[in-house]
Amino acid sequence: MEGERRSGAAGADGADSAEVLAGRLADRDPAVGLAAVVALRRLLEELERLHVDSARDAGWAWQQIADALQVTRQSVHEKHAGRRRAQDKEG
Repeated sequence: MEGERRSGAAGADGADSAEVLAGRLADRDPAVGLAAVVALRRLLEELERLHVDSARDAGWAWQQIADALQVTRQSVHEKHAGRRRAQDKEG
């Protein structure tokens, strides 16, 4: 179990539980801690995509989403609008 924890490898589907990630963040081995940072970054990106899609599908304007994320309208639009257009979710 310890070797598995220190490997920094994610689960088979690329996901780790929050408890596992939290433990890795506190690990004294920099390789383990940095791998956990990468996993958290990926998780946050996926959560942002899901919630931006949810907000747009619910009729939110890009400015409302930007305000909620505490970023500029331009940055959130540049990050997500093209992806949404490619998925036929934007007009």
